[in-house]
Amino acid sequence: MASVRFTVTPTKAEDLPGLSDTSPDISSRSGARVRFGSRESVNRSDPLSDASGGAGTETPDHSSVEQGDGNSKISSVYINNSHCLDDDDFYDKNLALFEEEMDTRPKVSSLLSRLANYTNLTQGAKEHEEAESIGEKKKAGKSPHMGTFMGVYLPCLQNIFGVILFLRLTWVVGNAGVLQALCIVFICCCCTLLTAISMSAIATNGVVPAGGSYFMISRSLGPEFGGAVGLCFYLGTTFAGAMYILGAIEILLMYMAPNAAIFESKSPEGEGAAMLNNMRVYGSICLLLMSLLVFVGVKYVNKLASIFLACVIVSIVSIYVGALVSAFKPPQFPVCMLGNRTINGHEIDDSQCAKTILLPIHEPVERDDFNFTTISENSTAGPTFDPSPAPSLVEKTTYLWKQFCQSPELNSSCDQYFTSNNFSEIEGIPGLASGIISENVWSSYLSKGDVVEKSSLSSSHLAPPASTHQPYVFTDIATSFTLLVGIFFPSVTGIMAGSNRSGDLKDAQRSIPIGTILAILTTSIVYLSSVVLFGACIEGVVLRDKFGDSVKGNLVVGTLAWPSPWVIVIGSFFSTCGAGLQSLTGAPRLLQAIAKDNIIPFLRVFGHGKANGEPTWALLLTTLIAELGILIASLDLVAPILTMFFLMCYLFVNLACALQTLLRSPNWRPRFSYYHWTLSFLGMTICLALMFISSWYYAIVAMVIAGMIYKYIEYHGAEKEWGDGIRGLSLSAARFALLRLEEGPPHTKNWRPQLLVLLKLDEDAHVKSPRLLTFASQLKAGKGLTIVGTVVSGNFLQSYGEALAAEQTLKHLMDKERVKGFCQCIVAQKPREGISHMIQSSGLGGMRPNTVVMGWPHAWRQSEDPQSWKTFINTVRVTTAGHLALLVPKNISLFPSNSEPCSEGYIDVWWIVHDGGMLMLLPFLLRQHKVWRKCGMRIFTVAQMEDNSIQMKKDLATFLYHLRIEAEVEVVEMHDSDISAYTYERTLMMEQRSQMLRQMRLSKSDRDKEGNPGSSSSRPEGGATRSQAQLVKDRNSMLRLTSIGSDDADDTDGGERDRGPSSSSGGGGGNSEHQRRVQMTWTKEKTSHYRATHSGCSTPEGFRDMLSIRPDHSNVRRMHTAVKLNEVIVNKSHDARLVLLNMPGPPRNSEGDENYMEFLEVLTEGLERVLLVRGGGSEVITIYS
Repeated sequence: MASVRFTVTPTKAEDLPGLSDTSPDISSRSGARVRFGSRESVNRSDPLSDASGGAGTETPDHSSVEQGDGNSKISSVYINNSHCLDDDDFYDKNLALFEEEMDTRPKVSSLLSRLANYTNLTQGAKEHEEAESIGEKKKAGKSPHMGTFMGVYLPCLQNIFGVILFLRLTWVVGNAGVLQALCIVFICCCCTLLTAISMSAIATNGVVPAGGSYFMISRSLGPEFGGAVGLCFYLGTTFAGAMYILGAIEILLMYMAPNAAIFESKSPEGEGAAMLNNMRVYGSICLLLMSLLVFVGVKYVNKLASIFLACVIVSIVSIYVGALVSAFKPPQFPVCMLGNRTINGHEIDDSQCAKTILLPIHEPVERDDFNFTTISENSTAGPTFDPSPAPSLVEKTTYLWKQFCQSPELNSSCDQYFTSNNFSEIEGIPGLASGIISENVWSSYLSKGDVVEKSSLSSSHLAPPASTHQPYVFTDIATSFTLLVGIFFPSVTGIMAGSNRSGDLKDAQRSIPIGTILAILTTSIVYLSSVVLFGACIEGVVLRDKFGDSVKGNLVVGTLAWPSPWVIVIGSFFSTCGAGLQSLTGAPRLLQAIAKDNIIPFLRVFGHGKANGEPTWALLLTTLIAELGILIASLDLVAPILTMFFLMCYLFVNLACALQTLLRSPNWRPRFSYYHWTLSFLGMTICLALMFISSWYYAIVAMVIAGMIYKYIEYHGAEKEWGDGIRGLSLSAARFALLRLEEGPPHTKNWRPQLLVLLKLDEDAHVKSPRLLTFASQLKAGKGLTIVGTVVSGNFLQSYGEALAAEQTLKHLMDKERVKGFCQCIVAQKPREGISHMIQSSGLGGMRPNTVVMGWPHAWRQSEDPQSWKTFINTVRVTTAGHLALLVPKNISLFPSNSEPCSEGYIDVWWIVHDGGMLMLLPFLLRQHKVWRKCGMRIFTVAQMEDNSIQMKKDLATFLYHLRIEAEVEVVEMHDSDISAYTYERTLMMEQRSQMLRQMRLSKSDRDKEGNPGSSSSRPEGGATRSQAQLVKDRNSMLRLTSIGSDDADDTDGGERDRGPSSSSGGGGGNSEHQRRVQMTWTKEKTSHYRATHSGCSTPEGFRDMLSIRPDHSNVRRMHTAVKLNEVIVNKSHDARLVLLNMPGPPRNSEGDENYMEFLEVLTEGLERVLLVRGGGSEVITIYS
């Protein structure tokens, strides 16, 4: 015995340079070693790879040189080796117990090292920008360095502040009033704040790569919700790009270059349509240019982002400064009013807000243009002469007079409202100290075509409604609280900008919550204060004037800006262009991330792009979808669309956080702790309410789109397991439902077949009878529980990989047949034991199988190995003992596939004994499937001599009527008759064959006891054995009555794995008569002739007396029943598509098992498709509701 000496030297860990495990790939380690010294050489399966040398004294006796991969490697046995070259080969002696599993279970230090070296590669714009610089000098990769301010806070500000603040917020305040506008802004900001809290919890619950909300939702709620909401978020981002472009074009055509309009209308009615056409043309051009810029290079977009952000900040600062300045020196923007109606400033060509003006007389004036008077300009009295020596003044009608009167003459007929009211001018920007906020507190909603009016001014309301030909300021759309919510909400979106950049952040789990929430608080304060400032500084009619017509086409918010309105105009133009570029940059990457996840098959093409990763195809699709938004051409119509998509995205972010919190998943450990499921639930409720408040029909359309995408991914998408919360919810719901099911046995009305399908695999792990699963899918029609099982022969420790392969085969077949269920593979020494264990242990709680489906053991007569049919009979006994129903399809290869529907024919039910009503229920379930839907149903029952067949038929028809099953009814009378010679002879041959096989097995077991079974064929007894087998085969060919279409090449489908050549021996019998499958009728004469011709055959002594035995009387009676029933069934149902009949139970004495198989063969002879049914002992159908 070799003596082993351990050498232990106390050494500090930090003194060992080889102790630091720097390899992140633990699994690449070749093996583990124990450091010990021995007088004997210890052979390892892999070479030791430590270098020699160390702090201690090198001992040659305890170091060995081994050859590995052609290199000489010296391993030192001392533990204080300080020059260890291969760190992975060094293991502390304290881990010797674990060294054999070190390749799959690495050391903690190695794991920590691998985590420390983890780098998060973002999928955002940053690496695309770097990839575009391939030709440039490559720089060393930099670690994420961005902090909270630059990485999260400013990008969120840039994305949240947008076109709505500059173009629509004043209009929202004017229509809703300060109070309701504050309410709208507060609700929307609360929605985003609560969503940001939920998002912060999700974003800090582990590393979040780029992908933003899509990644968070998909990994929290699963691929179905993730794909649906991800696409909705993508559509929202795309339409946001269209909205920003429309906003930029509106600023360009309305306030910067009105003369650039291509389409112009000569009538007031066509001005709106002309404007929309201009928006479409310029919007399409702008979209094309922006798409080309994004296509050429993202780095240019990123470089322009800071400029655009500066424009936004400067514009907002100018608004606040202008509001403060207006308290001391209000800007001059006069608004012309006729009575209380606002006049369009564009229509005042001569800048005179009056009916007439007085001009001094310098030369003769044409009478047709002027009237001379000395009265005040707004007087409606006739002209008079002033005898004073003052210079004469001439009264001239203004441009506004021509708009309201038929001619410029003073005596012409004019509009009644014009005649009864005077012109006046009011300040458009009264200033912060004017107290105008008291008038702007309350709402003033208008209908389409209404005139913008100032309620505090007096006017005569006796006039008819204003005409669109008159120079008033009209509303272009009807306003309401709900509409304004939908239009304003896009101005608070953009809160995901920080999470999208998580790969660039130094500490994402700290920066994302702080930066996002601070940005939302900042923007909320800006919005709320802007509402108050607008209401306190700007006249109400100007606020309600969407396009600034009353202030001569100036941008309304620009009138408040300091030092000039152009600060806001230019700043808002560039900020909206920048936001549009950001949307066109982010949306294609979001689509690319969804496509690369491969959860939506038809989007796979959009996962590809240029060599540097640019999503070219996704950008093309984004441009086309954005063009649809451009063609809508109205900012007020596009805004509610993207409101729906963003709200749905935020709703599911809150849902994800609430679910994870309520389910208390073990992995739910967010670093951000200021969250609660009630906050998430409140945010989800607000999102849902805002969806229906802003536009209920848009909300329904968005939900339908998301639902369709969800179902598409569920049925056709790739299966992903991301540890999502919906899976946790499903587990909780399943647990609750299973516990409820355990409370009691199911009621008869709730009974449905919960199938356990036993399949057999061949030596190549292929399913031998896949039609069994096809039949199961037709029977289930996608409902209830289905478990598909098989048994692998062997030891579990050695056959585990084989079992996994078998399980994958079953899953593939289930997917192919579209069977929803579970698969189970059991490894057992004996197949019958494995099947028994599977039947006992399958299912859980109330979801246990109640019906077993197994195949018929074909060619069981020809097999010298009785295991096939013995396993079958044992399974029948096990199902009976377990009170389970049993279905055995015979000739399963002839059953129709799912693509072969039966156009006509009948399903025949032979109801011989009542065993719970399975025979009634199964045809009804089969006819729910398209394959059997057009088949009729016939029910046959058997009447004996003492039965009243007429009354039986009436009772059966009544029973079916109460069962609500439509079927033809027929009662077959079976008269008592003597046992025929054929029945007697058939029973005799059956018993002789059984006894011969028993003698053969005894003889074989005796040989096996004498010596090696493998050499028994060379012994003298081999000739006798072959003679016995030949006799059995000859007699078998004489006795065989092959059923139509049976597959003799198959073995049993009883759920066991093929055990090798022993299960397929004795296949054919070998003569041409057997190959032609002749059906023979035996008489006494034929039997006597056969005995006479075969009397000289050399048979062993043990078999000669079998020809003179007499059959057992009980077997004769059973054979008589089988023969008579078979005659009746073949006569009535020879043309049926499927025949269902009761399956007799196996004999209580196992010695008659082979006879039982013979009885079943006789019972089903001559039938093409047979389903043997054995009930589980409980009622499965009822007449009661």
